[in-house]
Amino acid sequence: MTSTAPAGPQDPAHDTFSIRPARTPDVQRIVDLSQPLVERRVLVPKEKVAYFESLQEFQIAESDAGELIGFGALHVMWEDLAEVRTLATHDSWRGHGVGSALLRRLVQQAREIGVSRVFCLTFEVDFFTRHGFTVMEQQDAVPPEVYSELLRSHDEGVAEFLDLARVKPNTLGNTRMILHL
Repeated sequence: MTSTAPAGPQDPAHDTFSIRPARTPDVQRIVDLSQPLVERRVLVPKEKVAYFESLQEFQIAESDAGELIGFGALHVMWEDLAEVRTLATHDSWRGHGVGSALLRRLVQQAREIGVSRVFCLTFEVDFFTRHGFTVMEQQDAVPPEVYSELLRSHDEGVAEFLDLARVKPNTLGNTRMILHL
């Protein structure tokens, strides 16, 4: 996927970018791009090993010059449910379609693998609303038998979806949102 977007202020000579699956050499670049967002408490910190372990879930946005300008991941949680995780865009490319292109790719992947609902936990409510997400209501939860299965997961994203108290300190101020495909 190649998208035309205005160049960021740091790279005025390039105005397009592409989206592709992440590869192992991208991990350090993902860590580097995420670090300022972690410091601003926009992203939850992750160890580098966590990025390697979930690498196949990630898509990256890369400028024509080869600069990593954004990334995002789709994590399957249950047969009909996946989470958009760690969606981020380089500050100089924010507002230029990178996040939207990544989100479209992740939603497309969700459809292709048979997921009917996509969840996110975000501070960027307006962005996700523009893409069809709504604030999650009780009816968006899972049936009791699925809930008890999900409780067995050690995955923090599952705990966030279930709104478990143990993740509250890391998610204060975030909004749980969902998209029905």
